[in-house]
Amino acid sequence: MTRTVCPPQSAPAVRVRGLNKNFGARRVLADLDIDIRPGEFVALLGTSGCGKSTLLRILCGLDTQFEGEVAVPSRRGVAFQAPRLMPWKRVWENVVLGLSPPGSLADAASVLAEVMLEHRAAAWPRELSGGEAQRAALARALVRQPDILFLDEPFAALDALLRLKAQQLVARVWERHGFSVLLVTHDVEEALLLADRIVLMCDGAVACQMDVTLARPRDVSGPGFGAMRRTLLAWLGVSGDV
Repeated sequence: MTRTVCPPQSAPAVRVRGLNKNFGARRVLADLDIDIRPGEFVALLGTSGCGKSTLLRILCGLDTQFEGEVAVPSRRGVAFQAPRLMPWKRVWENVVLGLSPPGSLADAASVLAEVMLEHRAAAWPRELSGGEAQRAALARALVRQPDILFLDEPFAALDALLRLKAQQLVARVWERHGFSVLLVTHDVEEALLLADRIVLMCDGAVACQMDVTLARPRDVSGPGFGAMRRTLLAWLGVSGDV
């Protein structure tokens, strides 16, 4: 295992070479290579069990038992499918949780304003809706001023309308700050709406990649969207226009 820290302005922002990971006798990641450029939005797509979330956990530093080389920026933000807010801390305290030196209400307020949640700073997590809780989790990632943001299916539990609003919010925040993003998702349309590049994983390795050249802001009915969607679905073994 080799883990190093990339300078924030180096290229690529993330560099992975020969990454292998086993769970017992089962190989989950197999000689995986991937780069993410500074400021690039990459969506990681694939069926369940292909190794997407395992790769993300390694890049986040949550799993250190692997073989290969992994280089990531030192400043990282992470948002998971579940908001993981501490119920005994108010929203603003959750946002600055773990900062060193300790964060203040003012630190939390600035990022809560970015995700349109400043009016809920003093609320308890139990008082938040599902969409508000996810925005609080995003604010907690942003307060760290990351050079890369890792998103592990953060919208999966939201209904269709809230999911669309959350996607638009992430797109705006990314464009404003210019950090790199790695989004793990099962959703082909979500990947096309957000990403500069889509990486399809299969059996623990990169199977193929697609540069998304669609103009922003994107719409599912926009020119070229349907053709790219059909290509991705075919890659995933889904035939026809579903």
